Amino acid sequence: MTLSDGVPQVSASTEILSLDDGDIHVCQDGPRDAPALLLIHGSASSTRSWDMLVPLLTGSHHVIRIDLLGHGRSAKPADRGYALPDQARRAGAVLDRLGVEHAVVVGHSSGGAAAIALAEQRPDLVTALALINTGPHLDAFIAPESAAIDPAQWPPTDEQVRRFASSGFSRAGYQIPDELLNEVRAMTYHTLTATMGGIHHYMEQRTLPDRLTDLGKPLLVIFGEDDRRWRSSSAADYRAVPGAQVELLPGLGHSPLLEDPPRTAAPLLAFTTIHAVRVD
Repeated sequence: MTLSDGVPQVSASTEILSLDDGDIHVCQDGPRDAPALLLIHGSASSTRSWDMLVPLLTGSHHVIRIDLLGHGRSAKPADRGYALPDQARRAGAVLDRLGVEHAVVVGHSSGGAAAIALAEQRPDLVTALALINTGPHLDAFIAPESAAIDPAQWPPTDEQVRRFASSGFSRAGYQIPDELLNEVRAMTYHTLTATMGGIHHYMEQRTLPDRLTDLGKPLLVIFGEDDRRWRSSSAADYRAVPGAQVELLPGLGHSPLLEDPPRTAAPLLAFTTIHAVRVD
């Protein structure tokens, strides 16, 4: 586990769970009898994106991370569905296999949309939702300046991956960890494009605030104010969801969980303290 200076390492377990349509890599940290907190990464990322944040959460939570199908150490089949409802169904199946009956679900970027899809399918399982830099609708997306990676050039070079990932960070002097770049390169071109297509289709059908209003779940939205992928001003659109709490983090970009884990953890822990369900 990659840790920030001065943060103690926590006891963790990692395993591969074989589901009906593919193997899913799962990490668990913290006390198993503490309230469950499921973390879902964004597209072209993995469980590694949470490495710096997890030690700040394990004092009070059973933290569960998964690599969505097509990402990280999970399987990358070419003949399986990568639509968000499919990914959400797998996340629910993982929690079932782990014996988790209730969880606060946190998603970064498109992982937030996957968290919403899970809550739509399993409202009994998801007690509350926290979204980190998840754009509320497609109109909030900022088109990238760099050209897309050509399938003929896959796997991409280090420089191509750095250009691809650069808009995910805004803090001055921040260096993108090599392990995160390697996760992009480990994907297949099919799993990358199929994942992106699945996200676009899900958000094209309905805006996320509309979906969340119907769900009626407690909602926290954390947004780095200098996001270069989604207009941070669009975070205000989540205020249409009754009771939604919106927190802007100045000086941070699309990935505050990596750029400044303590500032990201503070509102998240305050929220989960109220809405987490303790294990009997």
